[in-house]
Amino acid sequence: MKSQKINFKDKKKSYSVIIGKNILNLISQEIKRLCPRTNKIVIVIDKNVPKKFKSVLKHLLKGYKLFFLNFVASEKSKSLNSVENYLNILSRKNLNRSDLIISVGGGITGDVVGFIASIFKRGINFINVPTTLLAQVDSAIGGKTGVNSIHGKNLIGSFYQPKLVIADTDFIKSLPKKEVTCGYAEILKHAIINDLKFFKWLKKNTNNIFLKRPKELIFAIKKSCQIKMFYVNKDVNEKGLRMVLNFGHTFAHAIEVKNNYSKKVTHGEAVLSGMILATKLSVVKKVCHIKVLREIEQIYRENNLSYTFKKFTKANEIKSLIPFLKNDKKNDDERINFILLKKIGKTTRPNSNKISSNNLKKLSRFISQY
Repeated sequence: MKSQKINFKDKKKSYSVIIGKNILNLISQEIKRLCPRTNKIVIVIDKNVPKKFKSVLKHLLKGYKLFFLNFVASEKSKSLNSVENYLNILSRKNLNRSDLIISVGGGITGDVVGFIASIFKRGINFINVPTTLLAQVDSAIGGKTGVNSIHGKNLIGSFYQPKLVIADTDFIKSLPKKEVTCGYAEILKHAIINDLKFFKWLKKNTNNIFLKRPKELIFAIKKSCQIKMFYVNKDVNEKGLRMVLNFGHTFAHAIEVKNNYSKKVTHGEAVLSGMILATKLSVVKKVCHIKVLREIEQIYRENNLSYTFKKFTKANEIKSLIPFLKNDKKNDDERINFILLKKIGKTTRPNSNKISSNNLKKLSRFISQY
């Protein structure tokens, strides 16, 4: 499959997402087109990215004054202290707004570097090169940037669109299955909330994604990006419809915070848990038929993903998440704001299902019975 291009456009910004195999070599010509006045380029690169890609970038961008900065990707690095350190480096290098900062890494790297780009001199050119499947299908799309606080995940941030996103599937080759699972969680979520046809395709092709076959990877990444962009284009600053993309994430973020962002439970695994819990809650609330839950669970079983939600089959485990659910950033009052599922391809409207902590405690027993 040839490289694919998707265009994002709203009233203020437009940019492209290029998806394909071995497409990193497009970066030089794209920078000349998009940032013609750039002289200095700071490349913040995740230390987990294979070293060969650093050498490739050095060669491709040899006409620019380059500064490579290493980044240790962890939720603990996603902090204001980390941001301040990088801002100081940018200031010492004397970058101006026509220069460029490039993120090369997963979602955490992109979130932090995008946030830095958004606030350095009130906005510097930014290109995102996501290197994990999760980042390519989710966090690199939509312009959300930010860091964590002691009160929760992604509570400090901004909306800032990149000049370009390059999603090269060559980066996926080196990823362990646990990392591919992270990206697959968002791919599956996009199908569940928006596209029955894509969901049926995933039932047949999920194994090919885990085998990292380029044709299926490129199709799944493109389809996921298109679905996410559908919501982002309609609601850039997440005031309404875009909140549908948070299906499963209210539970997922609570799981992550409860586990202190431990690597034992990845974001994708938490999302896989959260989607099952959200679907069970949908069944309990009589929004969704149990057949839908069983159809989703079938994909989990056939691809050895059921382990992600087994822990939350007991009412006490579900109740233990409630203190962390209350701090979710989508809540605008004392109740917990859930996106529920009606059927494959259709969710409830944002802000239409708010549940108090006490009520959720009562419902936990029923959720655990499914």
